[in-house]
Amino acid sequence: LKQVFNKDKTFRPKRKFEPGTQRFELHKRAQASLYSGLDLKAAVQLPSGEDQNDWVAVHVVDFFNRINLIYGTICEFCTERTCPVMSGGPKYEYRWQDDVKYKKPTALPAPQYMNLLMDWIEVQINNEDIFPTRVGKCEGDVL
Repeated sequence: LKQVFNKDKTFRPKRKFEPGTQRFELHKRAQASLYSGLDLKAAVQLPSGEDQNDWVAVHVVDFFNRINLIYGTICEFCTERTCPVMSGGPKYEYRWQDDVKYKKPTALPAPQYMNLLMDWIEVQINNEDIFPTRVGKCEGDVL
């Protein structure tokens, strides 16, 4: 397990919602519905009276946390030597472009690509303009 929680790996700590906030309550409701055995369509429906942007934000952060956990368990098996290309099978190769360091789509080893991707996602999730943490801060803003 020491390898999984190594700070130099892609694994990141879970993003949490502040207890007592509306998003924390929505997160608890989402978790309860996912573990209740209900069908998935019903589990992701917007609860009555809740803001759609808040509901989607809760699920985006939860999905990010789950992907982090999954990737954290396999990242030691995918090295630059064993995974020299980020691909989706033999027909698809993913290339990184961020318009900062990588101005053109660039082929990278899978671990490097994943590190850049997870960093980028984390920046988006932590951006208060996209995912405000205070209720009503950006009322009506698009996620």
